[in-house]
Order: sequence, then C-alpha cells, then structure tokens
Amino acid sequence: MKKNATLIRWLVVIGLLGAVVAFFALGLQHQLSLEALKARQHALDAWRQAHPLVLAGGFFLVYVAVTALSLPAATLLTLAGGAVFGLLEGTVLVSFASAIGATLAMLASRFVLRDTVQERFGKRLSTINEGMQREGAFYLFTLRLVPVIPFFVVNLVMGLTTLPARTFYWVSQLGMLAATVVFVNAGTQLAGLHSLSGILSPRIIGSFALLGVFPLLARWIVARGKARRVYARWPKPRQFDRNLVVIGAGSAGLVSAYIAATVRAKVTLIESHQMGGDCLNTGCVPSKSLIHAARLAAQARAAAPAGVHVGAVRVDFRAVMESVQRAVEAVAPHDSVERYRELGVDVQRGHARIVSPWVVELNGKPITTRAIVIASGAEPRLPTLPGLEGSGYLTSDTLWQLREQPARLLVLGGGPIGCELAQAFARLGSRVTQVQSHQRLLEREDDEVSAFVQARLSADGVTVRTGCRAIAIERDGEEKVLVCEDAGERMRVPFDLLLVAVGRQPRTTGFGLEELGIPAAKTVETDAWLATLYPNIYACGDVAGPYQFTHVAAHQAWYAAVNALFGQFKRFRADYSVIPAVTFVDPEVARVGLNEREAKQQDVAYEVTRYELDDLDRAITEDHAHGFVKVLTVPGKDRILGATIVGQHAGEMLAEFVLAMRHGLGLNKILGTIHAYPTWAEANKYAAGNWKKAHAPERVLGWLARYHTWRRG
Repeated sequence: MKKNATLIRWLVVIGLLGAVVAFFALGLQHQLSLEALKARQHALDAWRQAHPLVLAGGFFLVYVAVTALSLPAATLLTLAGGAVFGLLEGTVLVSFASAIGATLAMLASRFVLRDTVQERFGKRLSTINEGMQREGAFYLFTLRLVPVIPFFVVNLVMGLTTLPARTFYWVSQLGMLAATVVFVNAGTQLAGLHSLSGILSPRIIGSFALLGVFPLLARWIVARGKARRVYARWPKPRQFDRNLVVIGAGSAGLVSAYIAATVRAKVTLIESHQMGGDCLNTGCVPSKSLIHAARLAAQARAAAPAGVHVGAVRVDFRAVMESVQRAVEAVAPHDSVERYRELGVDVQRGHARIVSPWVVELNGKPITTRAIVIASGAEPRLPTLPGLEGSGYLTSDTLWQLREQPARLLVLGGGPIGCELAQAFARLGSRVTQVQSHQRLLEREDDEVSAFVQARLSADGVTVRTGCRAIAIERDGEEKVLVCEDAGERMRVPFDLLLVAVGRQPRTTGFGLEELGIPAAKTVETDAWLATLYPNIYACGDVAGPYQFTHVAAHQAWYAAVNALFGQFKRFRADYSVIPAVTFVDPEVARVGLNEREAKQQDVAYEVTRYELDDLDRAITEDHAHGFVKVLTVPGKDRILGATIVGQHAGEMLAEFVLAMRHGLGLNKILGTIHAYPTWAEANKYAAGNWKKAHAPERVLGWLARYHTWRRG
C-alpha cells in the first residue's frame, strides 16, 4: 500500500513537471504577455460574440489549470477576463477559477509533500498545526488580503498544514476577491494600460495594506473588548506598588522572581510556609538523600563478591533521617530569603490573597501590581478511603519528621514517589508492601520498564501487589490492616505505618481564584502563554501542569515572568517539545520524548533500536550489568522520537538524548561523537551504532566485497 502511494506521488510529480516544462517549451509564456493580449483583444471580442459559452468555459478551464500548476500567467489571465468579459462576468469567472485552481494546487502539495514533511518535522510543526486548527482561516484570510507573499507560494505552503480543504477554498474565494476586482477592472481599460506596474498605484497598494491590517486590527479590538469585559468589575489603580507579585517560593516562584529582579522590575515574592517549596523541603532533596543512604546499605550488603567484607549491615534510622535533614539544610541557602533579597527581590512571609486583578493582599495589607504569577505548587492527593483519617498515615510531605523506623511499611501507590520510597525503606530494613490499584507499576512507562522495576523492587524485598484495590483501613485489636480486593478476592494486609503516595494535586484554593472566577477545576487553567482568564495573571509550575517536575516548573517560570512583564510587546508560547523525566529507583528509569506505549496511542510510526547494558564494559566492571537503552526513531531515518534508559546513572545518560532532540541531531551525530572509555555514556553511542548496523547499505557492501576480492587478485 505504501509503495503504491509513493508510486502515485511520483507520477503526480512527473505529470506536474511535464505540464510546466511543456508550457515553457511551447513558448506559451510569450502568448500571455500584455502586448500579446492587447493584440488579440479584438479577435477575442469576436469570439465572444460568436461563441460566448465556449469562450467562457475555455477561459475558466485554462485559468484553473494555470493556477493549479502555479504558472506565472494568472495576472495576465485576470486582465484578459476584464478585457473580454467585462467587470461583472470577468470577476465571477476569475474569482471561482482562481479559488478552484488554488485549492487544486494546495491539494497537490498536500498529497505529494505533507506526509513526508510531517513525518520528518512533525514534532517541530506541532505548534503550527495547533495554531492552524484554531485560527488557520484567519491566517489564510490575512495572507490573501495582503499579497506580499505570492499566492502560489501560499497555496503550496498551506498544503503542508492541517487546514481543511473546504476552509481553504472558501477563505481563498473571499480573501482574493478584492485583488480580483482591482485587476479585472484594470483589464476593462486594457487599451490604456502600458505595463503591469501601472495597475498597482500607491493608492491601491495602500488600500491593500489597510485591508490586510484590518483583520489584525479587528482581532486586537476583539481581544481588547474581551479584556475590558473581564476587567469591568474591578477598579484599576492609577499607580502600582510593584511590577510583579509572585505567589509561592518553590521552583517556579523563585525563578519567576529572579527573572523579574534581573530585568530590574520591582517584584515581591510571597511565601506562606518554607522557601524552596516542596522540592527542597519535602520532595527532591530529602528523597534523593534518603535514596542515597539506602543505596549505600544495598551496596554494602552486595560488596562480598568483589572481595570486600563489611559484616552485617546495621542501619541507624534516626541517623539516616538526620542526615537527610542536614542535606536539606545544606541546600537551603540557595533558596533562602537572604539570597533573594540580595538579588533584589522583596521577599515577604505570609498568606497571599488575590482580591482583584491588580491587588494582592498580604496578611490583609494590599499591594498593587501590574502583573501576578501564581506558583503555589501541589500537595499530596488523598484517596477516599474509609478509616484513613484515624490510621496515622504519612505522605511525602509529612514523612521527613519520622525518626523511628517502621517494621512493616505499607506504601499505597505505584507511581514514581511510591516506587522510590518503597525501595528505599526496604533497603534500610523495613518490611515493605506496595499496593497498586493499576495492573502495573509506573503505568506511564512501557510494559517492559514496569516489569523491570517490579522485579528490582521484589529483589530488594518489596512485596508488590498490583491490580489490588484498597477498600478500607480497619483495626484488628491493636493492629492496623488494609482491606483490599485483588481479582475479586478480598485480602487483609497488616501494617505498622501507612505511606500514601497516590499522586499530587495542585494547590488552587485559599488565595482568591474563586472570587475572581479563574477556572481551576484540576489545575489553574492557562492559555499557551501561561496566562489565566485575566491577561495580567499567569500561573506556572505544578499548579498549572501539565507536568509535575521541578525542571518543568523552572522552565515555565521563564515564560510566565517574561510574558507578564513584557507581554504588551511580545509574548512567548510555552514550549514542551522535549521534556525529560527520571524516576530515581535503583537502577534509574529515564525518558525523553515518546515511548512505545505513547507512540502506539498517538498512531506514530516508529522503529526501535536497543542496546543491552550487560554488554557495556563499565557496567560489567561495576557489577551493574543490567538494563537497556531503547531509542525510537522515524522509520528509515535517524531522527529521534524518544529515548528510554533503564540502568545506573540513567538520568545523567539521558542528557545526551535531550540535547540531540532539542537541537535536531540524529543518531548519526551521536555515533560520530567521541565518548570517553570506559563510561556509562558509551551506551548511547553503542545504541546509535546498533541503529547504523540495522540500516547498513547491504547492496553497496556487496559491491565493496567484490571490489576487495578483485583487489586481492
């Protein structure tokens, strides 16, 4: 089927090129000059008197063909339409013929080129495709009114987009009408016309420019009207205390405030709890410190095969948790009040409440501001589970005050947080049971990744129960028990401590969004520029989604801060084209771009290239020869659609693929890069080498073998 489609495309291309070559080879371009048209005007008038319908039909078909083939004759034919048929009939004939011909040219471009272009550049064109779906008719209408770009170029380029053909036709019919009338009218005065440049006088050019500006101006007026309606019930201050107020001092808020201070804006950063937000105090920093301690314990137990005997490993849990706290305290100065005040940020402690689009109350005191950035983060989500409230449960927010190690830990949830903490506590000596309602852990990853992680957790002593739905928490005497259902069978899981890790939800309540009417059902709703319902109020980080990663929060913060401060001049659309993610189990799971599960869901064609880490010298020397590098590429090409790495240091190894995808580098570039030996990053090069082997030019290699045989005599 694919070969047939390719053959038809080539036949269409050959046919179109043949028609264009014949046009010039037969010298038809000379027959469609202004002088030739004026010389034949009387003959054409006579033909029209004798055969009006034949001439009109022939003219119509010729115009459609010329436009469809993008030949440089449309202007002369438009003049001929006015000269022969008059203003009214000429306008009707030219208008419909030009729109039909343009649509045929667009469809030809779409049939021949669009699949190839979308396949090769689809990721980069996703923003354009989204824009065309939303406002493609508007863009095309503007281009038709201002013929700065030749119409035939517009036809061909629009064929590469997702704009519906029906929309293309009627917008072209309407948008080209003004220019059609001007040129047909000029044709009615053909005898007095000495050159094509005489048609477009400065007044007519100015009129076209105004026509083109009109839709842009109308759009601006509509946007201003909507803004006025949104702001109608709020009095606007004449002066402002601040250029920007940022609510929340987590990753997104800190970066937003830092950017504002860097460009010398007057910015206030308000935090009601702890500077650094969840990442510093209850998330990334403490969890990775705990994982580090757990990894050391696991390494000590596994040291004997390398000839290192440490005896029985004893874990002092209180000391471990105090070490975790010291790590938090060591990183805290990076996010401290003192540092940010030195940077020029007005840092304030207290509760912020937005009382109008330009006023934020801090502990009841109003602060007027030109713009606001909401960066309030997220908090652990709690399931509706009978008995949960009296169970003494902990979450990833409250876990870090724990000083006594639980003998039996129950982890509810099988996402990244649940898997990381389940493995860490098991390695530190707790008996851990992990209950996951879905059929597998890390459900966003490929099946083989989930299976790999589950096997590793089981090897570390975690009892993993997937497909197990929690029903209630009960007490059996002094013992706490989770009642759950697995494949229709009820079971009871006793525990000493329950850790709830079923996900996180944005903090959207308590600071005035409801009163302002800002939609925040799940996340604070924003547009592509991170603006909320009010164009001067932005949201970024976990509270805005769609990703709950610290690095994405910082990434979004740049867009929110810059758009909030300079949006009246230029706004930047948030870019999510290349987002890395790492789950810090041991070994790590790191991913960027598409995995196989997502590619199948999105119906994206792909090839898979793998490299097993049990073949990597560095992995063998460190006795960590397990895991793999898996790369998805465009079929037959080295362009990377996504990469998944499972193994030691996978998060560090992923950076090379992130860089490659961000800057359009393929596997050939990675293969051609020198990697130090022996390193973990060599696995990326070997994966690229496997792709190259799979795409070796066998026919050429066969001829080379014959050549070398001949050379040997």
